[in-house]
Amino acid sequence: MLDSSSRSPPPASLLAALRPDLVRHPPFSEMAQEAVDFFLAHAEQRYYAPEELLVDPASGPVREIFVIRQGAVSGVKGLAELSGGAFSYEAGDLFPLSAAVARRPVTATYRSTSDTFVLVLPVEAMDALAGRSPEFADFLNRRIAQFLDLSRRALQVAYASQTLAEQSLETALGDLVQRQPVTCGPETPLRAALALMHGRRIGSVIVTGTGGEALGILTRYDVLGRVTLAEVPLDRPVAEVMAQPVHTLTAAHTGQDAALLMSQHGIRHVPVTRDGAVVGLVSERDLFALQRLSLKQVSTAIRAAADVATLKLVAQDIRRFARNLLSQGVQARQLTALISHLNDVLTQRLLELLAPAHGVSLDRMCWLALGSEGRGEQTIATDQDNALILADDSTDEEQRGARAFGAAANAALDDCGFPLCRGGIMAGAPGGCLPLRAWRERFSHWVEHGAPQDLLGASVYFDLRPLAGNRGLAESLRAEVVEGARRNARFLKQLALNGLSRVPPLNWLGGVETDAGGSVDLKLQGTAIFVDAARVYSLAHGITATNTRERLESVGMRLGLQPAEYGAWVGGFEFLQMLRLRIQLEGASGEHANRVAVASLNEIDRRILREAFRFARLLQQRLRLDYER
Repeated sequence: MLDSSSRSPPPASLLAALRPDLVRHPPFSEMAQEAVDFFLAHAEQRYYAPEELLVDPASGPVREIFVIRQGAVSGVKGLAELSGGAFSYEAGDLFPLSAAVARRPVTATYRSTSDTFVLVLPVEAMDALAGRSPEFADFLNRRIAQFLDLSRRALQVAYASQTLAEQSLETALGDLVQRQPVTCGPETPLRAALALMHGRRIGSVIVTGTGGEALGILTRYDVLGRVTLAEVPLDRPVAEVMAQPVHTLTAAHTGQDAALLMSQHGIRHVPVTRDGAVVGLVSERDLFALQRLSLKQVSTAIRAAADVATLKLVAQDIRRFARNLLSQGVQARQLTALISHLNDVLTQRLLELLAPAHGVSLDRMCWLALGSEGRGEQTIATDQDNALILADDSTDEEQRGARAFGAAANAALDDCGFPLCRGGIMAGAPGGCLPLRAWRERFSHWVEHGAPQDLLGASVYFDLRPLAGNRGLAESLRAEVVEGARRNARFLKQLALNGLSRVPPLNWLGGVETDAGGSVDLKLQGTAIFVDAARVYSLAHGITATNTRERLESVGMRLGLQPAEYGAWVGGFEFLQMLRLRIQLEGASGEHANRVAVASLNEIDRRILREAFRFARLLQQRLRLDYER
């Protein structure tokens, strides 16, 4: 390699040939052209045959960094450093950055796995480039965080257009109207029509004929001029004061059609018809709200729901809201927390509606959220995991009523889009509704015996969180669970070994290993690994948090680790969570709800996916050393 001071600039033709390849990858895609040209002017191109050595620990302090133009390189860690084994680099990757910045030897042996062409930059030129390019310097300082940020920005762009199409005036009115219109017949007394509007807190009532066709409309804006100032007796039929003819649109028309019609005729409400009959009403307020769905709007609509049928409709807004947040670049932690919050609000309102009908008092019981809901990490495609704790002095009659109440709540949640748990972990299932003393006995049995079925139950129930009712019942149980598990080393070891039964999908070279269809399971092969490890360590250290991010951060501090190490665990977990949300919002459900075709991902996301799995393997390696003895 020539010293950078004695090199002559490469010809313009070579710069023009190399630049397009380079700027397809970060950080070069973010850098100014002058900075990219500086890199090319100080770099040297090399070829490595398959299995040829690029650099290893014996090479001494790193003096150059590599950028792969074509081919692939694998790194195999030495015995000097604990790791998750091999890892791989492909076109666009830079390495070994940490060793180059620290001027230390690498801790891995890097070999090409195929015919490989690389650009090699001396560390002196690397430092100079960092001084010239803030983007390059930032990349050196926070490589993984930079990748995650680029991924979020790409995701924001991808979802922004989709969200605008879904939440814009291009929406079909048939998709926009979600509730049955309030109607009355033409002979209805004016007093009754106004009372109906007042009682339902609505701004209009549609007057319909025997076939459901729109004959006229009465709005609150009409009352002053058509009724009050005109001194029309309230016993007269509404047909005498209704506005007619009525301007209507069909369910196939769009919000834009409705906005245009309102502007043309100076009206604020448009009845929507299907086959001539009125099926809904769109208002001027609806069209404005269409553009700004908010957390307050969704939660307020859920809390105001008067029945389960309305909750079922409002539950659809949670998915729309999640898509809006994705388009704004909201991170996985906030997004799953908000989804879980709205699901909590919906469940709480549902229980409030059902309790009186079943003659139960929520003060005498506590509804538990378990599994991902208990951790506050629900995605869109999530089934139910819940239970009921009853007061110890509850009578047999109260227990029968509570079980019936739980079963009804499970069925209603299913109607709202939360499928019944295939494993039967539900409040209305056998064994899902018990007095506090019975729950204590069950948890104690799980900890003391640790059979495979016990470990399965513990992996769901140990993430319990009180959701509605007497929270004191759940809090006392939770404290006993954490303390009992912390004191039982044998149980913690069994729980750890159970978590180690799942492994990240990485091959011996460190690349992502897919199934025959080219996909991986982001939950079973990814997020579940982080969740299981975080649960074991949090129980071992008496940490009462249930959220995986909070557990990992608390565990990292308790273990005396550097923030960068446990921050990488958190980053890997949350990227996998975000990827799950994306494919679910794109329509994946059932057995495909957590599977992603790796080839369908963009280059940045493929790299982060590989890194996330590598961090999962590193976390498992630590768990194995701590408990597999």
